[in-house]
Amino acid sequence: MRLGIIETVGLAASLIFAIPLGLFGIESLLSGRPALGGGLVVVAVLMVVLPRRLTTPADLPGAVVERVVGSAVKEPDADDEERRTD
Repeated sequence: MRLGIIETVGLAASLIFAIPLGLFGIESLLSGRPALGGGLVVVAVLMVVLPRRLTTPADLPGAVVERVVGSAVKEPDADDEERRTD
């Protein structure tokens, strides 16, 4: 899946905060604090995964337009391709 510029900047911003948090969580796991370390690793993963998976109210108009355009525009069939080349 290709990311646009806005999605790439958003992912980079999430990673800026998630990577140090995840590293601290791993250090906490290795130093004998499994609850704190595991919790921090889970939060770091969720910081990166949730924005890509959740649909927010701001995303709904784009999703509706994409669905409408996808149903209105059909992919060319193999028959259509053969007719163009003839």
